[in-house]
Amino acid sequence: MPILNGAENNAVARTTVIFCVLAALCEGIDLQAAGVAASGIAAKFNASPAQLGNFFSASTFGLFFGALIGGRLADRMGRKSVLVASIALFGLFSLLTPLAFDMASLSAARLLTGLGLGGALPILIALTAESSPENRRSANVTLMYSGAPFGGAIASWVSMVFASSQWRWIFIVGGIAPLVLAPVMALLMPESPAFRRAQDTSATARGSVTAIFAEGRTPRTLLLWASFFLGLLTLYLLLNWLPTLLQGVGLTRAQAVGAQIGFNVGGALAALLIGYLLEGRLRRPSIVVTFVALPLLVLLLAKSPPQLAMVALLVLLLGCAVIAAQAFLYAMAPAPYPTAIRGIGVGAAVAVGRIGSIVGPKLGGVLKGMGHNSSRLLMDLLPIVIVGSLAALWLAWYVPKRAATL
Repeated sequence: MPILNGAENNAVARTTVIFCVLAALCEGIDLQAAGVAASGIAAKFNASPAQLGNFFSASTFGLFFGALIGGRLADRMGRKSVLVASIALFGLFSLLTPLAFDMASLSAARLLTGLGLGGALPILIALTAESSPENRRSANVTLMYSGAPFGGAIASWVSMVFASSQWRWIFIVGGIAPLVLAPVMALLMPESPAFRRAQDTSATARGSVTAIFAEGRTPRTLLLWASFFLGLLTLYLLLNWLPTLLQGVGLTRAQAVGAQIGFNVGGALAALLIGYLLEGRLRRPSIVVTFVALPLLVLLLAKSPPQLAMVALLVLLLGCAVIAAQAFLYAMAPAPYPTAIRGIGVGAAVAVGRIGSIVGPKLGGVLKGMGHNSSRLLMDLLPIVIVGSLAALWLAWYVPKRAATL
């Protein structure tokens, strides 16, 4: 049954999607902040690669628990209230991050920030899907997700405006934006209409973990988990280590940050494109192109000569492939689950992905600590990318285009 009909309901959908895009933009600023601030943090606290890996992983460790808790609470208490609380939480702790006095306190602040970030993302996915007309569901979810890489580009731009020693400003910007947004959302954003209906009509226990494996959902759930784990491992290793890797092949800090902006902006535009393609007859070809291109671009970047134009182009295209792949997964995540368990279903998938996003930065730190140069580290990543692409392609053929009844 379509969720929204008529001009009035479409206006409500547009309002909800706009707020969700803005929230994802704030998430993107904060998620990217650690990577673009890394050089300044390393200089300030004399951090080793292993310590930086722990710092990068701290927020994603919080993201894991936040996704599980936030998704379940959203099924029980409502999408809107839990989302607003999550956004306010990650804004507050991001704003407190510049007060850290060593790597341990910095990692603790990032852990607490991650709790709010993790709680917000599965709700953004579920709320966007539930507030969208059937023929715009995938497109709107990917539109929402595109806000994150655009936010990452803003974080990279902030790092270019300020010297590396002024890294605290990145977290200040990342904290103020959500704290401004949260009360506006509380006042103006409507609750999910599907959630309101499900409160009265659902026979499924809201927020039930076991229900995401019931009624034939186990294969789809496990494929979704595998795809999220491997995809986010790849994405977060690149988000956090790419500036360092690019400087390792001879690019200046400004050039590396510029390439990182291209990675995010290119990825955001690719996410918008794949969202449009997922709604039409080019759905399957676009999925195949994305997941075939992803490992090929990792290989090409690993083997590329250290020439600025070539490296920048490959980084741009890699951003397109990696973030389009994530956009596809977010668009597919609500599909296996009815409204009563959509929050926990999406939250569990995102939480498993967050394990990958913890492993990715730490894996980069371990490989760098072993003396692997940029090219070798990317080659080490390649088998993971290939397996992740195969899992996602299997998922694409196993999960129907349309979500379960909303």
